[in-house]
Amino acid sequence: MRKPRWLAVLAVLASLTFLAAPGETEVRTGGTLATGSAPSQALGENIAFNVYLPAGYDRGTDRHPVLYLLHGRGDTMQAWTRVKTLLDDMIRTKRIPPVIAVMPDAPWSERGGWYADSRYTGADLPGRPIETALTRDLVAYVDATYRTAPIREARLVGGYSMGGAGALRFALAHQDLFSAAAVLSPAVYTPLPPSDSSARDYGAFGKDGEKFSDEVYRELNYPALLPKLDPDLPVRLFVAVGDDEYANPDPADARHDLDFESAALYNAARRSSALSAQLRVLDGGHDWTVWEPAFEQAMAELGPGLSVTPPTGLPAPLYGTAGPDWAGGVAAHADGSLTIGYAAGGNAVLTRVGGWTRQLGTAADERLYGVAALPDGGVLAAGYTKGDLDGRHAGNATDDAFVVSLDAGGAVRWITQFGVPGVADRLYGLTAAPDGGAYVVGYTKGALDGANAGDKDAILARLSAGGEVAWIRQYGGVGEDKAYGVAADASNVYVTGSASAALPTALPTAGPTAGPTAGPTNGPGSGATTGAGTATPGGWLAAFTADGTRKWVATAGGTASDRLNAVAVTTTGLVVATGGVGGDAYTAAYTSQGKQRWQHTLTTPLAEAGAAVVPLAGGEVEVAGYTRGRVGVQAGGADVLTLRLDSKGRQRAAAQLGTARDDGVDAFAEPNLYATATPSGEVAITGLTYGAPKGGDAPGNGDVFLVRTSPVDPR
Repeated sequence: MRKPRWLAVLAVLASLTFLAAPGETEVRTGGTLATGSAPSQALGENIAFNVYLPAGYDRGTDRHPVLYLLHGRGDTMQAWTRVKTLLDDMIRTKRIPPVIAVMPDAPWSERGGWYADSRYTGADLPGRPIETALTRDLVAYVDATYRTAPIREARLVGGYSMGGAGALRFALAHQDLFSAAAVLSPAVYTPLPPSDSSARDYGAFGKDGEKFSDEVYRELNYPALLPKLDPDLPVRLFVAVGDDEYANPDPADARHDLDFESAALYNAARRSSALSAQLRVLDGGHDWTVWEPAFEQAMAELGPGLSVTPPTGLPAPLYGTAGPDWAGGVAAHADGSLTIGYAAGGNAVLTRVGGWTRQLGTAADERLYGVAALPDGGVLAAGYTKGDLDGRHAGNATDDAFVVSLDAGGAVRWITQFGVPGVADRLYGLTAAPDGGAYVVGYTKGALDGANAGDKDAILARLSAGGEVAWIRQYGGVGEDKAYGVAADASNVYVTGSASAALPTALPTAGPTAGPTAGPTNGPGSGATTGAGTATPGGWLAAFTADGTRKWVATAGGTASDRLNAVAVTTTGLVVATGGVGGDAYTAAYTSQGKQRWQHTLTTPLAEAGAAVVPLAGGEVEVAGYTRGRVGVQAGGADVLTLRLDSKGRQRAAAQLGTARDDGVDAFAEPNLYATATPSGEVAITGLTYGAPKGGDAPGNGDVFLVRTSPVDPR
């Protein structure tokens, strides 16, 4: 229920009672309030402000994020002091980091300056460069005077009413300064303010002798700013408004009621690639019955993302073309060199970093999904082609699986292409076999090993060192089944995947039959199930013998969106699979007989998933994937996630890195990331990015990064 306005007035008066006298500090529990004065070259006078310093500031050495809080029309810098107790409580309970809050006074143009650089020259309300004064002079003074971090990730601007309009303007027009904005009951109107709006009365949007100019207002308003925003400087917006805001009695101006305008702002903001936006409608009107709880919600949403440390970026150079590109795998060699695979310009590309590059392709499309090192310095790679990649499939126009072997110098030793004519057959995973051959996994829509059980069946295939297909195993139920990851030890082969419907768990009663072969050519859950029955939809891990006999199946999750993306065998012999279950990054370890030893789930309020798992010394593993949440310092949309787990599944370290845009995941929310251990003990990660690297350029439309991280201190 809406509170009477006189209660809000009493609350403001009560908060002012506890203010310190000018120049003094007020010390109670929690932080302190003090007054300050910043010289402004733009104004030719000082800017008065109140400042909140977190508890222990005077005894500490840490740097702190800064909130810049703008008051409404006719108010003063005292208005925002009422949130002191709220800040104390949120810092004490660790809902937000210890912050500094700067609350500037804006008395210019008789307190209706709208935080703009006014061009009005009338003598009654002379325009002042308020925006420049606060964003340039005040910010510089605060950074020079207090222990702040002079980076955008450490600054948030907030305001209510006129101050909400100012906060929005500052965040959009000064992306280099602010990474977040709390925009409360913003007095923003599109395309122009209603005829009775005070935005027309104080000269803030005036020009020469006119107090209000349509041209100036449109130029400064957010619709003109949105198309100019830089997606590489993302801004998080929290917009809040009351459900009892002033309702204009003129039906023609109903569009300008602040609840309507706030919704319009939110819907425009959420369509910008440079912004992430939240909207809240609270019970109350244009007063602190809305602004105080809205500020608390804004800080709970935006505050944890403030950081005095900039995000860890991706290194240059990126690999790819101006068109769409995808990551295809990474392999580490005994001499310390790396080979990466990617799809560029519709072809498969393999590059020995710092050395040779080999392009494989046809007039149709090719994709790579896995690269593996061979003992002699050569590499294996797998994927699919829509053309005649091996020279023996003329007229092919549907996806065929292929595997290629290159020697240490990048020359093609053999290419094997196979599949069912007229339907899709794709490979999504690869590992080298002990004899120099390969195990590959993916799916078929046809029948490669008996009848197709449903829409798509997962496949596992064994290729010899010479490229011959030794056997193929097909595994699926009535739904869509895919295999993504594969690993092998001396006795077993382990496969991970996803199922949209129940999978059969009964083991074969007779030995499996050999699948079709294609010769090579030279040229360009919770536990295992072994008995009869079915497993629920979701992610799965299956164990096979070296000759392709299925031994057991374990499942994870229970919905069609759950999946296990990768698998590895640790140095202590455990089988570790990782993926996404319930929107979380899920990792589990099993014995070779299918008994689960441990499981680990990393959870944030947003989506994440493991995409690769790398064995380390002592039975530990490094999981690489992506997160849209906050594990370390958030860089952008989806960031690369690194997670170190010890031999018992306990988390030792977690971090994230990336660009301001999506990394490690494609536009269809599919992971596109690979990782491997290097001889030096680092982890090499390659994946897709839609952003730009540090100190370099992005070819565009999705490119491929390569980064080496330390598993002890991921960065």
